Amino acid sequence: MVGAGAALADEVGLTKLTMGLLADRLGVRTPSLYKHVAGQDDLIRRIAALALDETADAVGSAVQGRAGSDALAAAARAFRAFVVEHPGRYAATIGQEPSGPDDPLTTSGERLLGAFTAVLRGYEIEESDVDHALRLLRSLCHGFATLEAAHAFQWSTDVDKSFDWLVAFADRGLRAM
Repeated sequence: MVGAGAALADEVGLTKLTMGLLADRLGVRTPSLYKHVAGQDDLIRRIAALALDETADAVGSAVQGRAGSDALAAAARAFRAFVVEHPGRYAATIGQEPSGPDDPLTTSGERLLGAFTAVLRGYEIEESDVDHALRLLRSLCHGFATLEAAHAFQWSTDVDKSFDWLVAFADRGLRAM
């Protein structure tokens, strides 16, 4: 059911996802959904955990066997592709706070951070700066991908070239550390 909710969020947008719409999609009555989730908020948290897991899988697979700028480019492209292909489920991840160490959001989020932390091992970044570097990469990739998913790049310059430029810029900055 969470997978169906995630797919529906991608299709209609997270803000338009409702329990009633999901029930219609699944061909069940809305009360039947409450056997699986506690409500709308629980559904969105579960979609967020699913999205973080899927993003971690995509980024982790992309960076395997790569280092430095190759790993950075692969991670950034995988992240971007996930967000553009799954804008609704990715939107569910924004602003979600894990409730504790056993929360699936914690585990999923740590997996995604782990994939990006592996990318940073290819750079000479002080341990005390790793969190800052992770925030930089998240901000760059998240910002670009969510703008692209929202069709916010209206001018004629090739979006892929702009993304390559962003990755190269981040690479130069990380190397300068």
